Amino acid sequence: MSGREVVTLSVGGVRFVTRPRTLLQFPESRLARMLGGDDPEFKLVNGEFFVDRDGSLFCYIMDFLRTLQVSLPTDFSDFQRLRREVEFYELYPLADLLGQEQLLKPRLEILEVRFSFQEMQAFFRIFGSCSSTVETLAEQITVLTGQQPTHGWSNTFPSQKALVPLPLERPSHHDIVFQCGTDCCAGDRLVARYVSIKPDNRMLINGTNVLGLLMDTLLKDGFRLISTRAVSSDEKVECYSFERTQRPASLSITANQCPETSGMAQARSRVQKGK
Repeated sequence: MSGREVVTLSVGGVRFVTRPRTLLQFPESRLARMLGGDDPEFKLVNGEFFVDRDGSLFCYIMDFLRTLQVSLPTDFSDFQRLRREVEFYELYPLADLLGQEQLLKPRLEILEVRFSFQEMQAFFRIFGSCSSTVETLAEQITVLTGQQPTHGWSNTFPSQKALVPLPLERPSHHDIVFQCGTDCCAGDRLVARYVSIKPDNRMLINGTNVLGLLMDTLLKDGFRLISTRAVSSDEKVECYSFERTQRPASLSITANQCPETSGMAQARSRVQKGK
């Protein structure tokens, strides 16, 4: 039977078509023994193997056999039933990975934007529970500064050659602090700070416009706004809270044939970063 190019399984009435070598990934499993006709639970009917098990969960088992990775939907919660199915097929390396349930469950990521006005300036502080997200956002934000005469002042963007980039303040790996707007300077000149957030290439000086662009950027990145509140009415500090469900990490194994163990697959597990 293993000489066939393809094998068809009917699992609880759901059909799966695959190559024999996929089912032979773990030679000691019942799926591998099925190909040799050595397991009475699998009935050969009209050229198809039939087994009276859960077909909706078997798709995750087939995905594992094809990729050697466990990748489950973010809303998946049926770990016990899936592990029971896996143990029926005697795919114990997969059962071990499913035992690391805490690594496969989705995680909630929180991000907070604090925004305040003081005279002609707007101040921003962004805090995120995931430092890698904050780091990515910091790479998207650019602040440029330059001096302008006070007379005939306008919001017209000056030549970028006249502007100097400013580093963002990073109090910690979880924080970004920056500001925009104008401030008084000695003599008849003002200091102006412009903000740009990639992939948008506009340079904005108005704090409300920067806040709108920042919120739009977060929404496009998969966050959703969950609350808005005033932190301090005296100082006009507003707080915007966002959340996003992070995709769980995928767990994978490398299976190696070991002659001294009579063909049993040796599994080494590792965690791969979710995308």
